Amino acid sequence: MSEGAKTMRAVAIDDFGEVDELEVKHLPVPEPGPDEVLIQIESIGVGAWDPYEISGGFHQEGMAGEPSFPYVPGADCAGTVAAVGQNVDRFEPGQRVYAFTLVNPKGGSYAEYVAVNQELVSPIPEGIGTREAGVLPTDAMTALRGLDDTLGVTQGETVMIFGASGGVGHFAVQIAKRMGARVFAVASGKDGVQLAARLGADAAVDGREKDVASAARAFAPDGIDAALVTAGGSATDAALEAVKRGGRVAYPHGVMPEPRERSGLRIHGYDGVPDREAIGKLNRLIEHDSFEVAIDRTFALRDAPAALHAVAEHHLGKFALAPS
Repeated sequence: MSEGAKTMRAVAIDDFGEVDELEVKHLPVPEPGPDEVLIQIESIGVGAWDPYEISGGFHQEGMAGEPSFPYVPGADCAGTVAAVGQNVDRFEPGQRVYAFTLVNPKGGSYAEYVAVNQELVSPIPEGIGTREAGVLPTDAMTALRGLDDTLGVTQGETVMIFGASGGVGHFAVQIAKRMGARVFAVASGKDGVQLAARLGADAAVDGREKDVASAARAFAPDGIDAALVTAGGSATDAALEAVKRGGRVAYPHGVMPEPRERSGLRIHGYDGVPDREAIGKLNRLIEHDSFEVAIDRTFALRDAPAALHAVAEHHLGKFALAPS
């Protein structure tokens, strides 16, 4: 942190509500506690779940303590360590890091600085730039938790990834391949199919145009072993007809509508909760080979409401905010 820096620009709300109520404010730079890292933010991830946080949904679920206003949302960021608390032994000023900041007690990532517990901070993996790392954390962790902990994907299995050109999905394609799976990707649009193929999917189809179940049966005549669903609805349920009896389906909580229950399928919702062990595994998988973080557009911090509206429209990968 530059000497004398006391305030920062942040996008915040004075009460939970709509994304258009976000405003740029000048707020105090948070002081890092004994176990916290103060990060000067250079890249911010825009999450599909951010409007839900802005509405107060996570607090209504009891995921966090009493909110304080002005409230700064935001779950993902990357930048440079500006200062560390007295108990922090894993990071030092000047280090490049990324962080998970969802419902962070001292404010989220829609700001120039954030103070976050060191357990939720990670060095940026080799091969990933700071801009890319800023949009990585929550979606990549969600992909890993779904494929590893929930589905238990093993070498040689066939995995359907529904929503393969989106934030979670495009990370999931690459992680599943690193786990030794054969990946059948269901993407959105021709550009989404091209992205999934470039990322290593063994087969990729446009979920808006193809008979996905028939294409999946051609890919895996004995049935798909497991499916990761990042977008719900009738097209998803039709595609899941290709999952074999006894197969597994996982979806992150928040996907609506949830996949329809069917006899012979094990369907589980889950959360992409980070911890030090999972963050380490994610970093090792990323560093195993070239890893692409698709950033469709970058918005200025002041344009956060426009970015949040655009999240609901067709795009590839992720959106980013730039504080400067």
